[in-house]
Amino acid sequence: MTELKKVPSVSVSYSQTGASTKSNELGMRAMQERAYNKRGEQYLLIKSPPASGKSRALMFIALDKLENQGVRQAIIVVPEKSIGSSFADEPLSKFGFWADWTVRPQWNLCNAPGTDGGKVNALGKFLESDDRVLVCTHATFRFAVDKFGVAAFDDRLIAVDEFHHVSANPDNKLGQHLGEFIARDKVHVVAMTGSYFRGDAEAVLAPHDESKFETVTYTYYEQLNGYKYLKTLDIGYFFYSGSYADDILKVLNPSEKTIIHIPNVNSRESTKDKHREVEHIIDALGEWQGADPATGFQLVKTPNGRVLKIADLVDDEAAKRDRVSAALKDPAQKNNRDHVDIIVALGMAKEGFDWIWCEHALTVGYRASLTEIVQIIGRATRDAEGKTRARFTNLIAEPDASEEAVAEAVNDTLKAIAASLLMEQVLAPRFEFKPKTPTSVAVVGFDYGEDGYDPKKCNVGFNEKSGKFQIEIKGLAEPKSKEAERICREDLNEVITAFVQDKSAIERGLFDDELVPEELTQVRMGKIVKDRFPELDDEDQEAVRQHAIAALNLTQKAKEIILGDENQEKGNTALIDGVRKYAMDVRELDIDLIDRINPFGEAYAILAKTMSEESLKQVAAIISAKRINLTPEEARDLAKRALKFKQERGRLPSITSPDPWERRMAEGVAYLAKLKAESGNG
Repeated sequence: MTELKKVPSVSVSYSQTGASTKSNELGMRAMQERAYNKRGEQYLLIKSPPASGKSRALMFIALDKLENQGVRQAIIVVPEKSIGSSFADEPLSKFGFWADWTVRPQWNLCNAPGTDGGKVNALGKFLESDDRVLVCTHATFRFAVDKFGVAAFDDRLIAVDEFHHVSANPDNKLGQHLGEFIARDKVHVVAMTGSYFRGDAEAVLAPHDESKFETVTYTYYEQLNGYKYLKTLDIGYFFYSGSYADDILKVLNPSEKTIIHIPNVNSRESTKDKHREVEHIIDALGEWQGADPATGFQLVKTPNGRVLKIADLVDDEAAKRDRVSAALKDPAQKNNRDHVDIIVALGMAKEGFDWIWCEHALTVGYRASLTEIVQIIGRATRDAEGKTRARFTNLIAEPDASEEAVAEAVNDTLKAIAASLLMEQVLAPRFEFKPKTPTSVAVVGFDYGEDGYDPKKCNVGFNEKSGKFQIEIKGLAEPKSKEAERICREDLNEVITAFVQDKSAIERGLFDDELVPEELTQVRMGKIVKDRFPELDDEDQEAVRQHAIAALNLTQKAKEIILGDENQEKGNTALIDGVRKYAMDVRELDIDLIDRINPFGEAYAILAKTMSEESLKQVAAIISAKRINLTPEEARDLAKRALKFKQERGRLPSITSPDPWERRMAEGVAYLAKLKAESGNG
């Protein structure tokens, strides 16, 4: 059996300022106040982590729109019935607001019995009534728009919770309806999400629709940094061989409040018998003592004599599962840490599931959607008294040469690394990059380290309150259009998501010994930006590319410094210190230097520590076997870079140059010339 080594791919610590949980005189927390300040916008997109208070932010905004902005009714649309409870009555005036939030029981369609057909008719009656607020599921709303038409919703607020369920794909009905509402321009829309990117890398909105939204962004960094209790979040992936149920106790600590998500029955990690898997986990934890008759929780006595309460949400027997589910949702037990110890789930206990005491989200098998991973991590990132550390663990099967599905196993490994890289970006402070010029000066509110701002160097400033880096880079291209500025300010993680999920980029970055990093940072990232934002001109596309690769590579360099210094106390400023140290250690922080960093170099170092040497060699061999040296498309991209090189230096790149990137551009030009000659001869 392979011994698992605990090597978190990222461990982030925060300041515990308490800011994100403090309320102002209207009873609003930091994120809610920020959103409320934009309440006059017709189209508002709130991007904010789980547990930051999005549902209450919507209540404040909706009440103002109903009272002061001429909006007739508010319709709250949620992905599943259980999330409807987040919009139940709230006595907001008790905490300082000027009105209370109330939903008449007949208009909370998430609680209504019957089919979507009956609920659609109820929604129709609501539209004709004088009542002001209705809550329903995405499905009910879609059918209602189909039945009554877009015009029936004029002068109303449509609030879409968990907005990442929407897609610009023509097959996505909710996305299609939203496009129609925006084209008609007679409704107000508030969209809310804690995980804006989609695991399938599809755009949520078409670019011309998205540009109409005013965005309120509240980052994971601000949220976690402003907690009172939770200080550290660890995210790691671990490889096992054999059956996961045999190895799970190596990463499962029975004394931690844990949600275990077992693998989907169709996945490689599944034994195809989910009930046996749950029994195996329970058996590994201790001696079964029966089930609690009131809650349905399984009682298990551990070897040290403690009795664990385990909630089994995998059970197919509806009555049993419903009793367990109801016990978990019991509002009287919300603040009772001892109510339950471990929850075992398959498709449940993810989005919108609120258990503040969860310290460990343990997921078996790779999850195909990054959105799902963010939602699962969000289960562990609630703030609760006495909870100082939380972690997410992804347990993944090592590729096995004897498996027929070895290629699939390799893909899962690469995807897990991509998810880990992306989470590092999501959890980091925000980056704001500035070109370094002779006129650059310090900006008020930013701390530039012990020695302060140095006009002769590229400086790294940090604003603790806003959770924002300001980094000067020599030769950096600035965005010119408003849309490019918005992308650089709001959507760099969208670009990075597409890049780290790009199969050829991650394969080459991890396993190609002859890789020239610029092939990834310039050519591959350049193509991703071009495909994603075709409406931008070449200059703006290059500016977005440079900002995205700088954000990714500086995070990776900081991580390398943090993990490389065993003696360093991993305090809440570790990442900030790492970025600053890297900027100081290099002679000059310029964009060419950043482009020469392999974005996957540090991920490989962690993979090498986490996976057995034999499996690592096998993965490398599988990827190497299918590598194509150069495609016509890559050659064309290299030729474009070669043209830029010629404009800057007055000559074409040389095939005999000692610089590997110059040689690679020359190879691209030569390859294209060869193709042209061959087609001429043909």
